[in-house]
Amino acid sequence: MLELRGAPALSAFRHDKLLAELRDSVADIDSLHAHFVHFIDHDGELSDDDLSVLKQLLDYGARDEASGAQTAMPREGQLFLVVPRIGTQSPWSSKATDIAHNCGLAGIRRIERGIAYRVKLKGMLSEKAFKRIIAGLHDRMTETVLADASDAARLFAHHAPAPLGSVDILEGGREALATANVELGLALADDEIDYLLEAFQGLGRNPTDVELMMFAQANSEHCRHKIFNADWVIDGEAQTHSLFKMIKNTYQASPGGILSAYSDNAAVIEGSEAGRFFPTPLTGKADEKAVYGTSQEPIQILMKVETHNHPTAIAPHPGAATGAGGEIRDEGATGIGGKPKAGLTGFSVSNLRIPEFVQPWEAFDYGKPERMQSALAIMLEGPIGGAAFNNEFGRPNLAGYFRTYEQDALGANGIERRGFHKPIMLAGGYGNIRDGHVQKGVIPVGGKLIVMGGPAMLIGLGGGAASSMASGVSSADLDFASVQRDNPEIERRAQEVIDRCWAMGEANPIRFFHDVGAGGLSNALPELVKDGERGGRFDLRAVPNAEPGMSPLEIWCNEAQERYVLAVAPEDLDTFEALCRRERCPYAVVGEATEAHHLEVRDGHFEAQSINTRPVDLPMSVLFGKPPRMQREFERQDNVLSGMMLDNLDLREAMERVLRLPTVASKSFLITIGDRSITGQVARDQMVGPWQVPVADVAVTTASFDTHAGEAMAMGERPPVALIDPAASARLAVAEAITNLAAASIDKLENIKLSANWMSAADHPGENQALYDAVHAVGMELCPALGVAIPVGKDSMSMRTSWQANNADGTKTEDKSVTSPLSLVITGFAPVRDAMRTLTPEINLEQDESDLILIDLGAGHNRLGGSALAQVYGQVGNACPDLDDPEDLKAFFAVIQGLNAEGKLLAYHDRSDGGLLVTLLEMAFAAHAGLEIKLDWLVDEPAEAVDALFAEELGAVIQVNRLHTEEVLAQFAAAGIETCGVIARPRYDDQVRVTLFEEPLLETTRLLAQRTWAETSYRLQALRDNPECAKSEFDNLLDDRDPGLSATPTFDVDEDIAAPFIHQARPAVAVLREQGVNGQLEMAWAFDRAGFEAVDVHMSDILEGRVTLDAFKGLVACGGFSYGDVLGAGGGWAKSVLFNTRAREQFEAFFTREDSFSLGVCNGCQMLAQLRELIPGTADWPRFVRNESEQFEARVAMVQVEESPSILLSGMQGSRLPIAVAHGEGRAEFRDSGHLRSMQGSGQIALRYVDNHGQVTTRYPANPNGSPSGITGLTTPDGRVTIMMPHPERVVRAVTNSWRPAEWQRDGAWLRLFRNARVWLG
Repeated sequence: MLELRGAPALSAFRHDKLLAELRDSVADIDSLHAHFVHFIDHDGELSDDDLSVLKQLLDYGARDEASGAQTAMPREGQLFLVVPRIGTQSPWSSKATDIAHNCGLAGIRRIERGIAYRVKLKGMLSEKAFKRIIAGLHDRMTETVLADASDAARLFAHHAPAPLGSVDILEGGREALATANVELGLALADDEIDYLLEAFQGLGRNPTDVELMMFAQANSEHCRHKIFNADWVIDGEAQTHSLFKMIKNTYQASPGGILSAYSDNAAVIEGSEAGRFFPTPLTGKADEKAVYGTSQEPIQILMKVETHNHPTAIAPHPGAATGAGGEIRDEGATGIGGKPKAGLTGFSVSNLRIPEFVQPWEAFDYGKPERMQSALAIMLEGPIGGAAFNNEFGRPNLAGYFRTYEQDALGANGIERRGFHKPIMLAGGYGNIRDGHVQKGVIPVGGKLIVMGGPAMLIGLGGGAASSMASGVSSADLDFASVQRDNPEIERRAQEVIDRCWAMGEANPIRFFHDVGAGGLSNALPELVKDGERGGRFDLRAVPNAEPGMSPLEIWCNEAQERYVLAVAPEDLDTFEALCRRERCPYAVVGEATEAHHLEVRDGHFEAQSINTRPVDLPMSVLFGKPPRMQREFERQDNVLSGMMLDNLDLREAMERVLRLPTVASKSFLITIGDRSITGQVARDQMVGPWQVPVADVAVTTASFDTHAGEAMAMGERPPVALIDPAASARLAVAEAITNLAAASIDKLENIKLSANWMSAADHPGENQALYDAVHAVGMELCPALGVAIPVGKDSMSMRTSWQANNADGTKTEDKSVTSPLSLVITGFAPVRDAMRTLTPEINLEQDESDLILIDLGAGHNRLGGSALAQVYGQVGNACPDLDDPEDLKAFFAVIQGLNAEGKLLAYHDRSDGGLLVTLLEMAFAAHAGLEIKLDWLVDEPAEAVDALFAEELGAVIQVNRLHTEEVLAQFAAAGIETCGVIARPRYDDQVRVTLFEEPLLETTRLLAQRTWAETSYRLQALRDNPECAKSEFDNLLDDRDPGLSATPTFDVDEDIAAPFIHQARPAVAVLREQGVNGQLEMAWAFDRAGFEAVDVHMSDILEGRVTLDAFKGLVACGGFSYGDVLGAGGGWAKSVLFNTRAREQFEAFFTREDSFSLGVCNGCQMLAQLRELIPGTADWPRFVRNESEQFEARVAMVQVEESPSILLSGMQGSRLPIAVAHGEGRAEFRDSGHLRSMQGSGQIALRYVDNHGQVTTRYPANPNGSPSGITGLTTPDGRVTIMMPHPERVVRAVTNSWRPAEWQRDGAWLRLFRNARVWLG
């Protein structure tokens, strides 16, 4: 093993933060130092050349003072070496090792990385202090602490395979099986134990541990949904429908537009017809060329929403990351190949109790189990995990929700603590699929059964069963074993293979398809052959395996992520293998399909030792047989609840409390960490208006690049209301999703399809009744009445946390528990007619006179139960909002759609969390407008104002020109909605006034209200990211003269300067990508639109000699996460060019050709910046390192096009334009101040960040990464090579600009860059 020291591991602010945290637990810590350390497992001796290359590969990370770089690692103090958990391979290692191999270092077996901490104390290090320091330095779920670097050899230890186990039921009977149930964490019910005992006694043999674990996973509540399929008895009377049948009733009542429901990884609904844009796949045949082109066809919509609650409670970052990754795989494995497109993420947690910002309703700290993370830790780490996976995979995260709830409430079990100690972590989204690929094919007998993606690892063992237990019921070790590990870059590679397969149309080699999720291969492979009406014969040792020492149980049942299983006909295997090799996507043929419905798993390792026991040898009827059907029953029970007590409420204090409640407050800290522009098809993200305020109701994308038709999704959920009326809570969730979707242009209500995610503490007193009533209300009543179906969903029935609190000496004090309210999270999906007609909450101040009209679907009831106001005053209430008449919602939706189509609506915002006052304030925030709010027609007495302002009844506020007010009100009245009226008018100053009959009830300013609303987000951002950056962004709200985003092009945006060349030959441009790159599609379309022949070129094509660059006039290096950015963003990609002779010669020759041009964007910019030695005139170029915020930044930034020789920016000089930004390492770092000065005077700076006032800036977030002098784009002296961190390709169409001037209707300003390239070639 070779050890090489790396760069400092902590920036200045991360160092100070960690040091302070350690001193909180060990006061006499004097100093802390931290550096990366690399451990290299290799074959034989490395040559001097190999060692030189290796050292250059491992030279990455920021070097300047801003990075907090420390000097040489001191030898004083105790060493704490934190490495990945022994027995696992980190995602970093997988990708770093790939880079080494692609750079020709064949002798490297594996590279791993740790952090060496030196902690110096003022006194002696006690055992107690030692343990506290260890706890503060590592995550026991994913890391190990070693005392000496030599111990790191354990990372590479090679163990002999562990043996197969079995349970002796022939001798030990039922008791032996019951013992195994506890020891293995199988979570089998009593009737399942009886079923297995009978089955194996019938087979006359003992079950193997593999068979038992496989059965437990396949039949867990997580996988089988036993409660939703149970028979129900209420008050002694058997019910006719199971919960699942009630959900299916919605589909039976409204099947229109649904192409697949309940039978696949995701549902599929009808979409739009448009031009599907993709490259021709390279299948290994002669004379193939991966040219991008368009296929006019139906682009159907697939939809799915998953939960990953238990893993997120235990290890928030990997838990949320693998939740997002699992749902993405569900979409990719739908039919015989889908393409994920847009994502959402949601969280419900208990009280945050932010340090120095604990709110009045959070004052009491109820406590939590030791091994579960706090709500605050979950929200600081979990969202990063979900966002990071989406970012690296290349899926925009466009929607979500965030709720905190924890308080004592009266229920069937008396007064008890309700909340989300077991969090809800929701991951979902939609994608597209070809019409002919919706249904899975037929697995032929002899069909090859394949595992594609990452290797098996000892992680996530028993996760399906663990997720099915109430938190705190399983042991800490089982919780530990169920934690998973994420590697989005390898999932991206697998998706690229899927994309090439579906692009082949009828020749798609995939016959049958599943993702690997809960239960690992033990669930996925049997399901694959069962659903394909076959059996299977498998070779356990053919499974790709990163840990050869695993037992058969561990290989077969682990939940290593980023894997798919699929069936390919023997005659198509060569084609499939060619696709995988090009994408460098690991795969293995692990078995064959058999005609007999029997599962056989052989183990060649032990068979070679004449040990003939097979891990699995079962009739499939045993695994998938029907154990006795579950039955649930309850006696109806009604609770007598107390009403709200809000006498003498101070209206200003109430407003401030509600605005600080995380459910209501700004979600900016959750949104800017997630890429929202990738794909170049995002028409509406969460951020609205020139000030980019997170208040959008709906997410919208276009179906493709040549249409404004597309897709929309929105969410709804109201768990606190379930503590009063579970059925009302469910109806509100459905209705809120619909009122959110109403902001999009949707032909009819029936086009909306819903995903229903149910979370319940099943079998807890009162909760079965709540669940049944909620499902019945939605499945049997509301959705059929609306004509809306629920073709997909998921349930999590273990939403209760229990533990025993201990004294300091370890003695137990009391049993504690927190039970979640029944939670239905609805996500609505629909095809969109015109994405350009999407409404937003931004008040239009261009109108001379306009009105804000309240459409009150609560018919004046103003019920406060379960509201944000109730929560912030520690109450629940006894009268809650409800959808009293579904016809009102149908009429509302129809009228809104009609008014939108007529162009009569200027702004729209639904009323939900926080009530009417919050709805109006958010509209004002988006526009920097004041408000004159008049309650005259809504209430009669000042005492009723609180109800009117804070009730969360259904409805919306719309803005209309005053000339249309009477007509609009008449339309609603004609539709039967009488409770409507003008509630406010915009003000052109900053004042917000609430009056009743001219008497002021509340007076404040928009600025003060918005700062209050934004403070919770700021506090969380400051804890998570660089606090100076967080404060800078928060303080920007103080600038009441901020003009917001603007566009001042120095050219005609609509002029097509490339039009004269439209009938000439289309010059070829190489759209270059490396593994992990994800932005090639929109880049290719931008060049295609400008008149180029765009050609898909993978780095493997160049390294293996399939493609040479001399065939191209242009080369563009695309954005994404090549190799997951593990050796510095773009570093691995660049070094695979520099240290590969063939690639180096190709690139050097291309850059020196005077008839060629090159563009590098984001990851491509980072890569080209590190090819300075190959690109003439770039000696002073910087490299790009971690953002100053130390966070991924996804924003709309303003840039100024500088005077430069760049041929791509010709004629654009002096323009100030908005542009999409999405990167984690975009800060330009020059080798020294001299190189910066030289660049400043060279004329090679092409783009700079400017603030909204048009001034070049280094201030966050206008400069999102802290680059000196605002530098974000550079060029060469001859202008033929241009690099930039922002993404022009994502905003070449007007519709995909998050904010745009009203006159931009077709093209965006940045299409000029691509047209310039075509003009330059002539």
